[in-house]
Amino acid sequence: MAGLRKGHCYKHITTRPYTRKSKYRRKGFIKSVPISKLARYHMGNTKVDFPVSIRLVTKEAYHIRHNSLESCRTLINRKLNESFGPKEYHFKVNIVPHQVLRENKMLTGAGADRMQSGMKHSFGKAMGLAARAKKGTTIFECKTHAKNIEIAKKYMKKAGPRLPGKVEIVVIE
Repeated sequence: MAGLRKGHCYKHITTRPYTRKSKYRRKGFIKSVPISKLARYHMGNTKVDFPVSIRLVTKEAYHIRHNSLESCRTLINRKLNESFGPKEYHFKVNIVPHQVLRENKMLTGAGADRMQSGMKHSFGKAMGLAARAKKGTTIFECKTHAKNIEIAKKYMKKAGPRLPGKVEIVVIE
């Protein structure tokens, strides 16, 4: 069954994203960038300045795909809304998926070797977006009152396994 490739195919950050250099100008850029699945970046009560900040921070450098970010965002926001109500927190997504992920699909079967040049001239078709997160980057931030710290930490911890790398929770009061 066709679908998304596994996350480890796109997890690692190279030194610099590959840019296609072609002698034909029209082939030197990506024709269409997929739409990001990340729907919102600020949730909860954005007008109040809360005293405590709980952050989900990366321990290593890696790419985070947009569908993974959206999955974590919906989980954390839904749980915070059920526990505190919409006026008792401000939840924010701090990184933006802008790196275009490409895939060079290979033909299989009889005669496929005569139809395709393999990886020789490969550039691939755009199939998704990812955010480049360096070590120590804050992915999600939840601001709330001091009485809600433990509950917010619990929900941030639940989002950790949905991300491709190691994360830690940092509380700033």
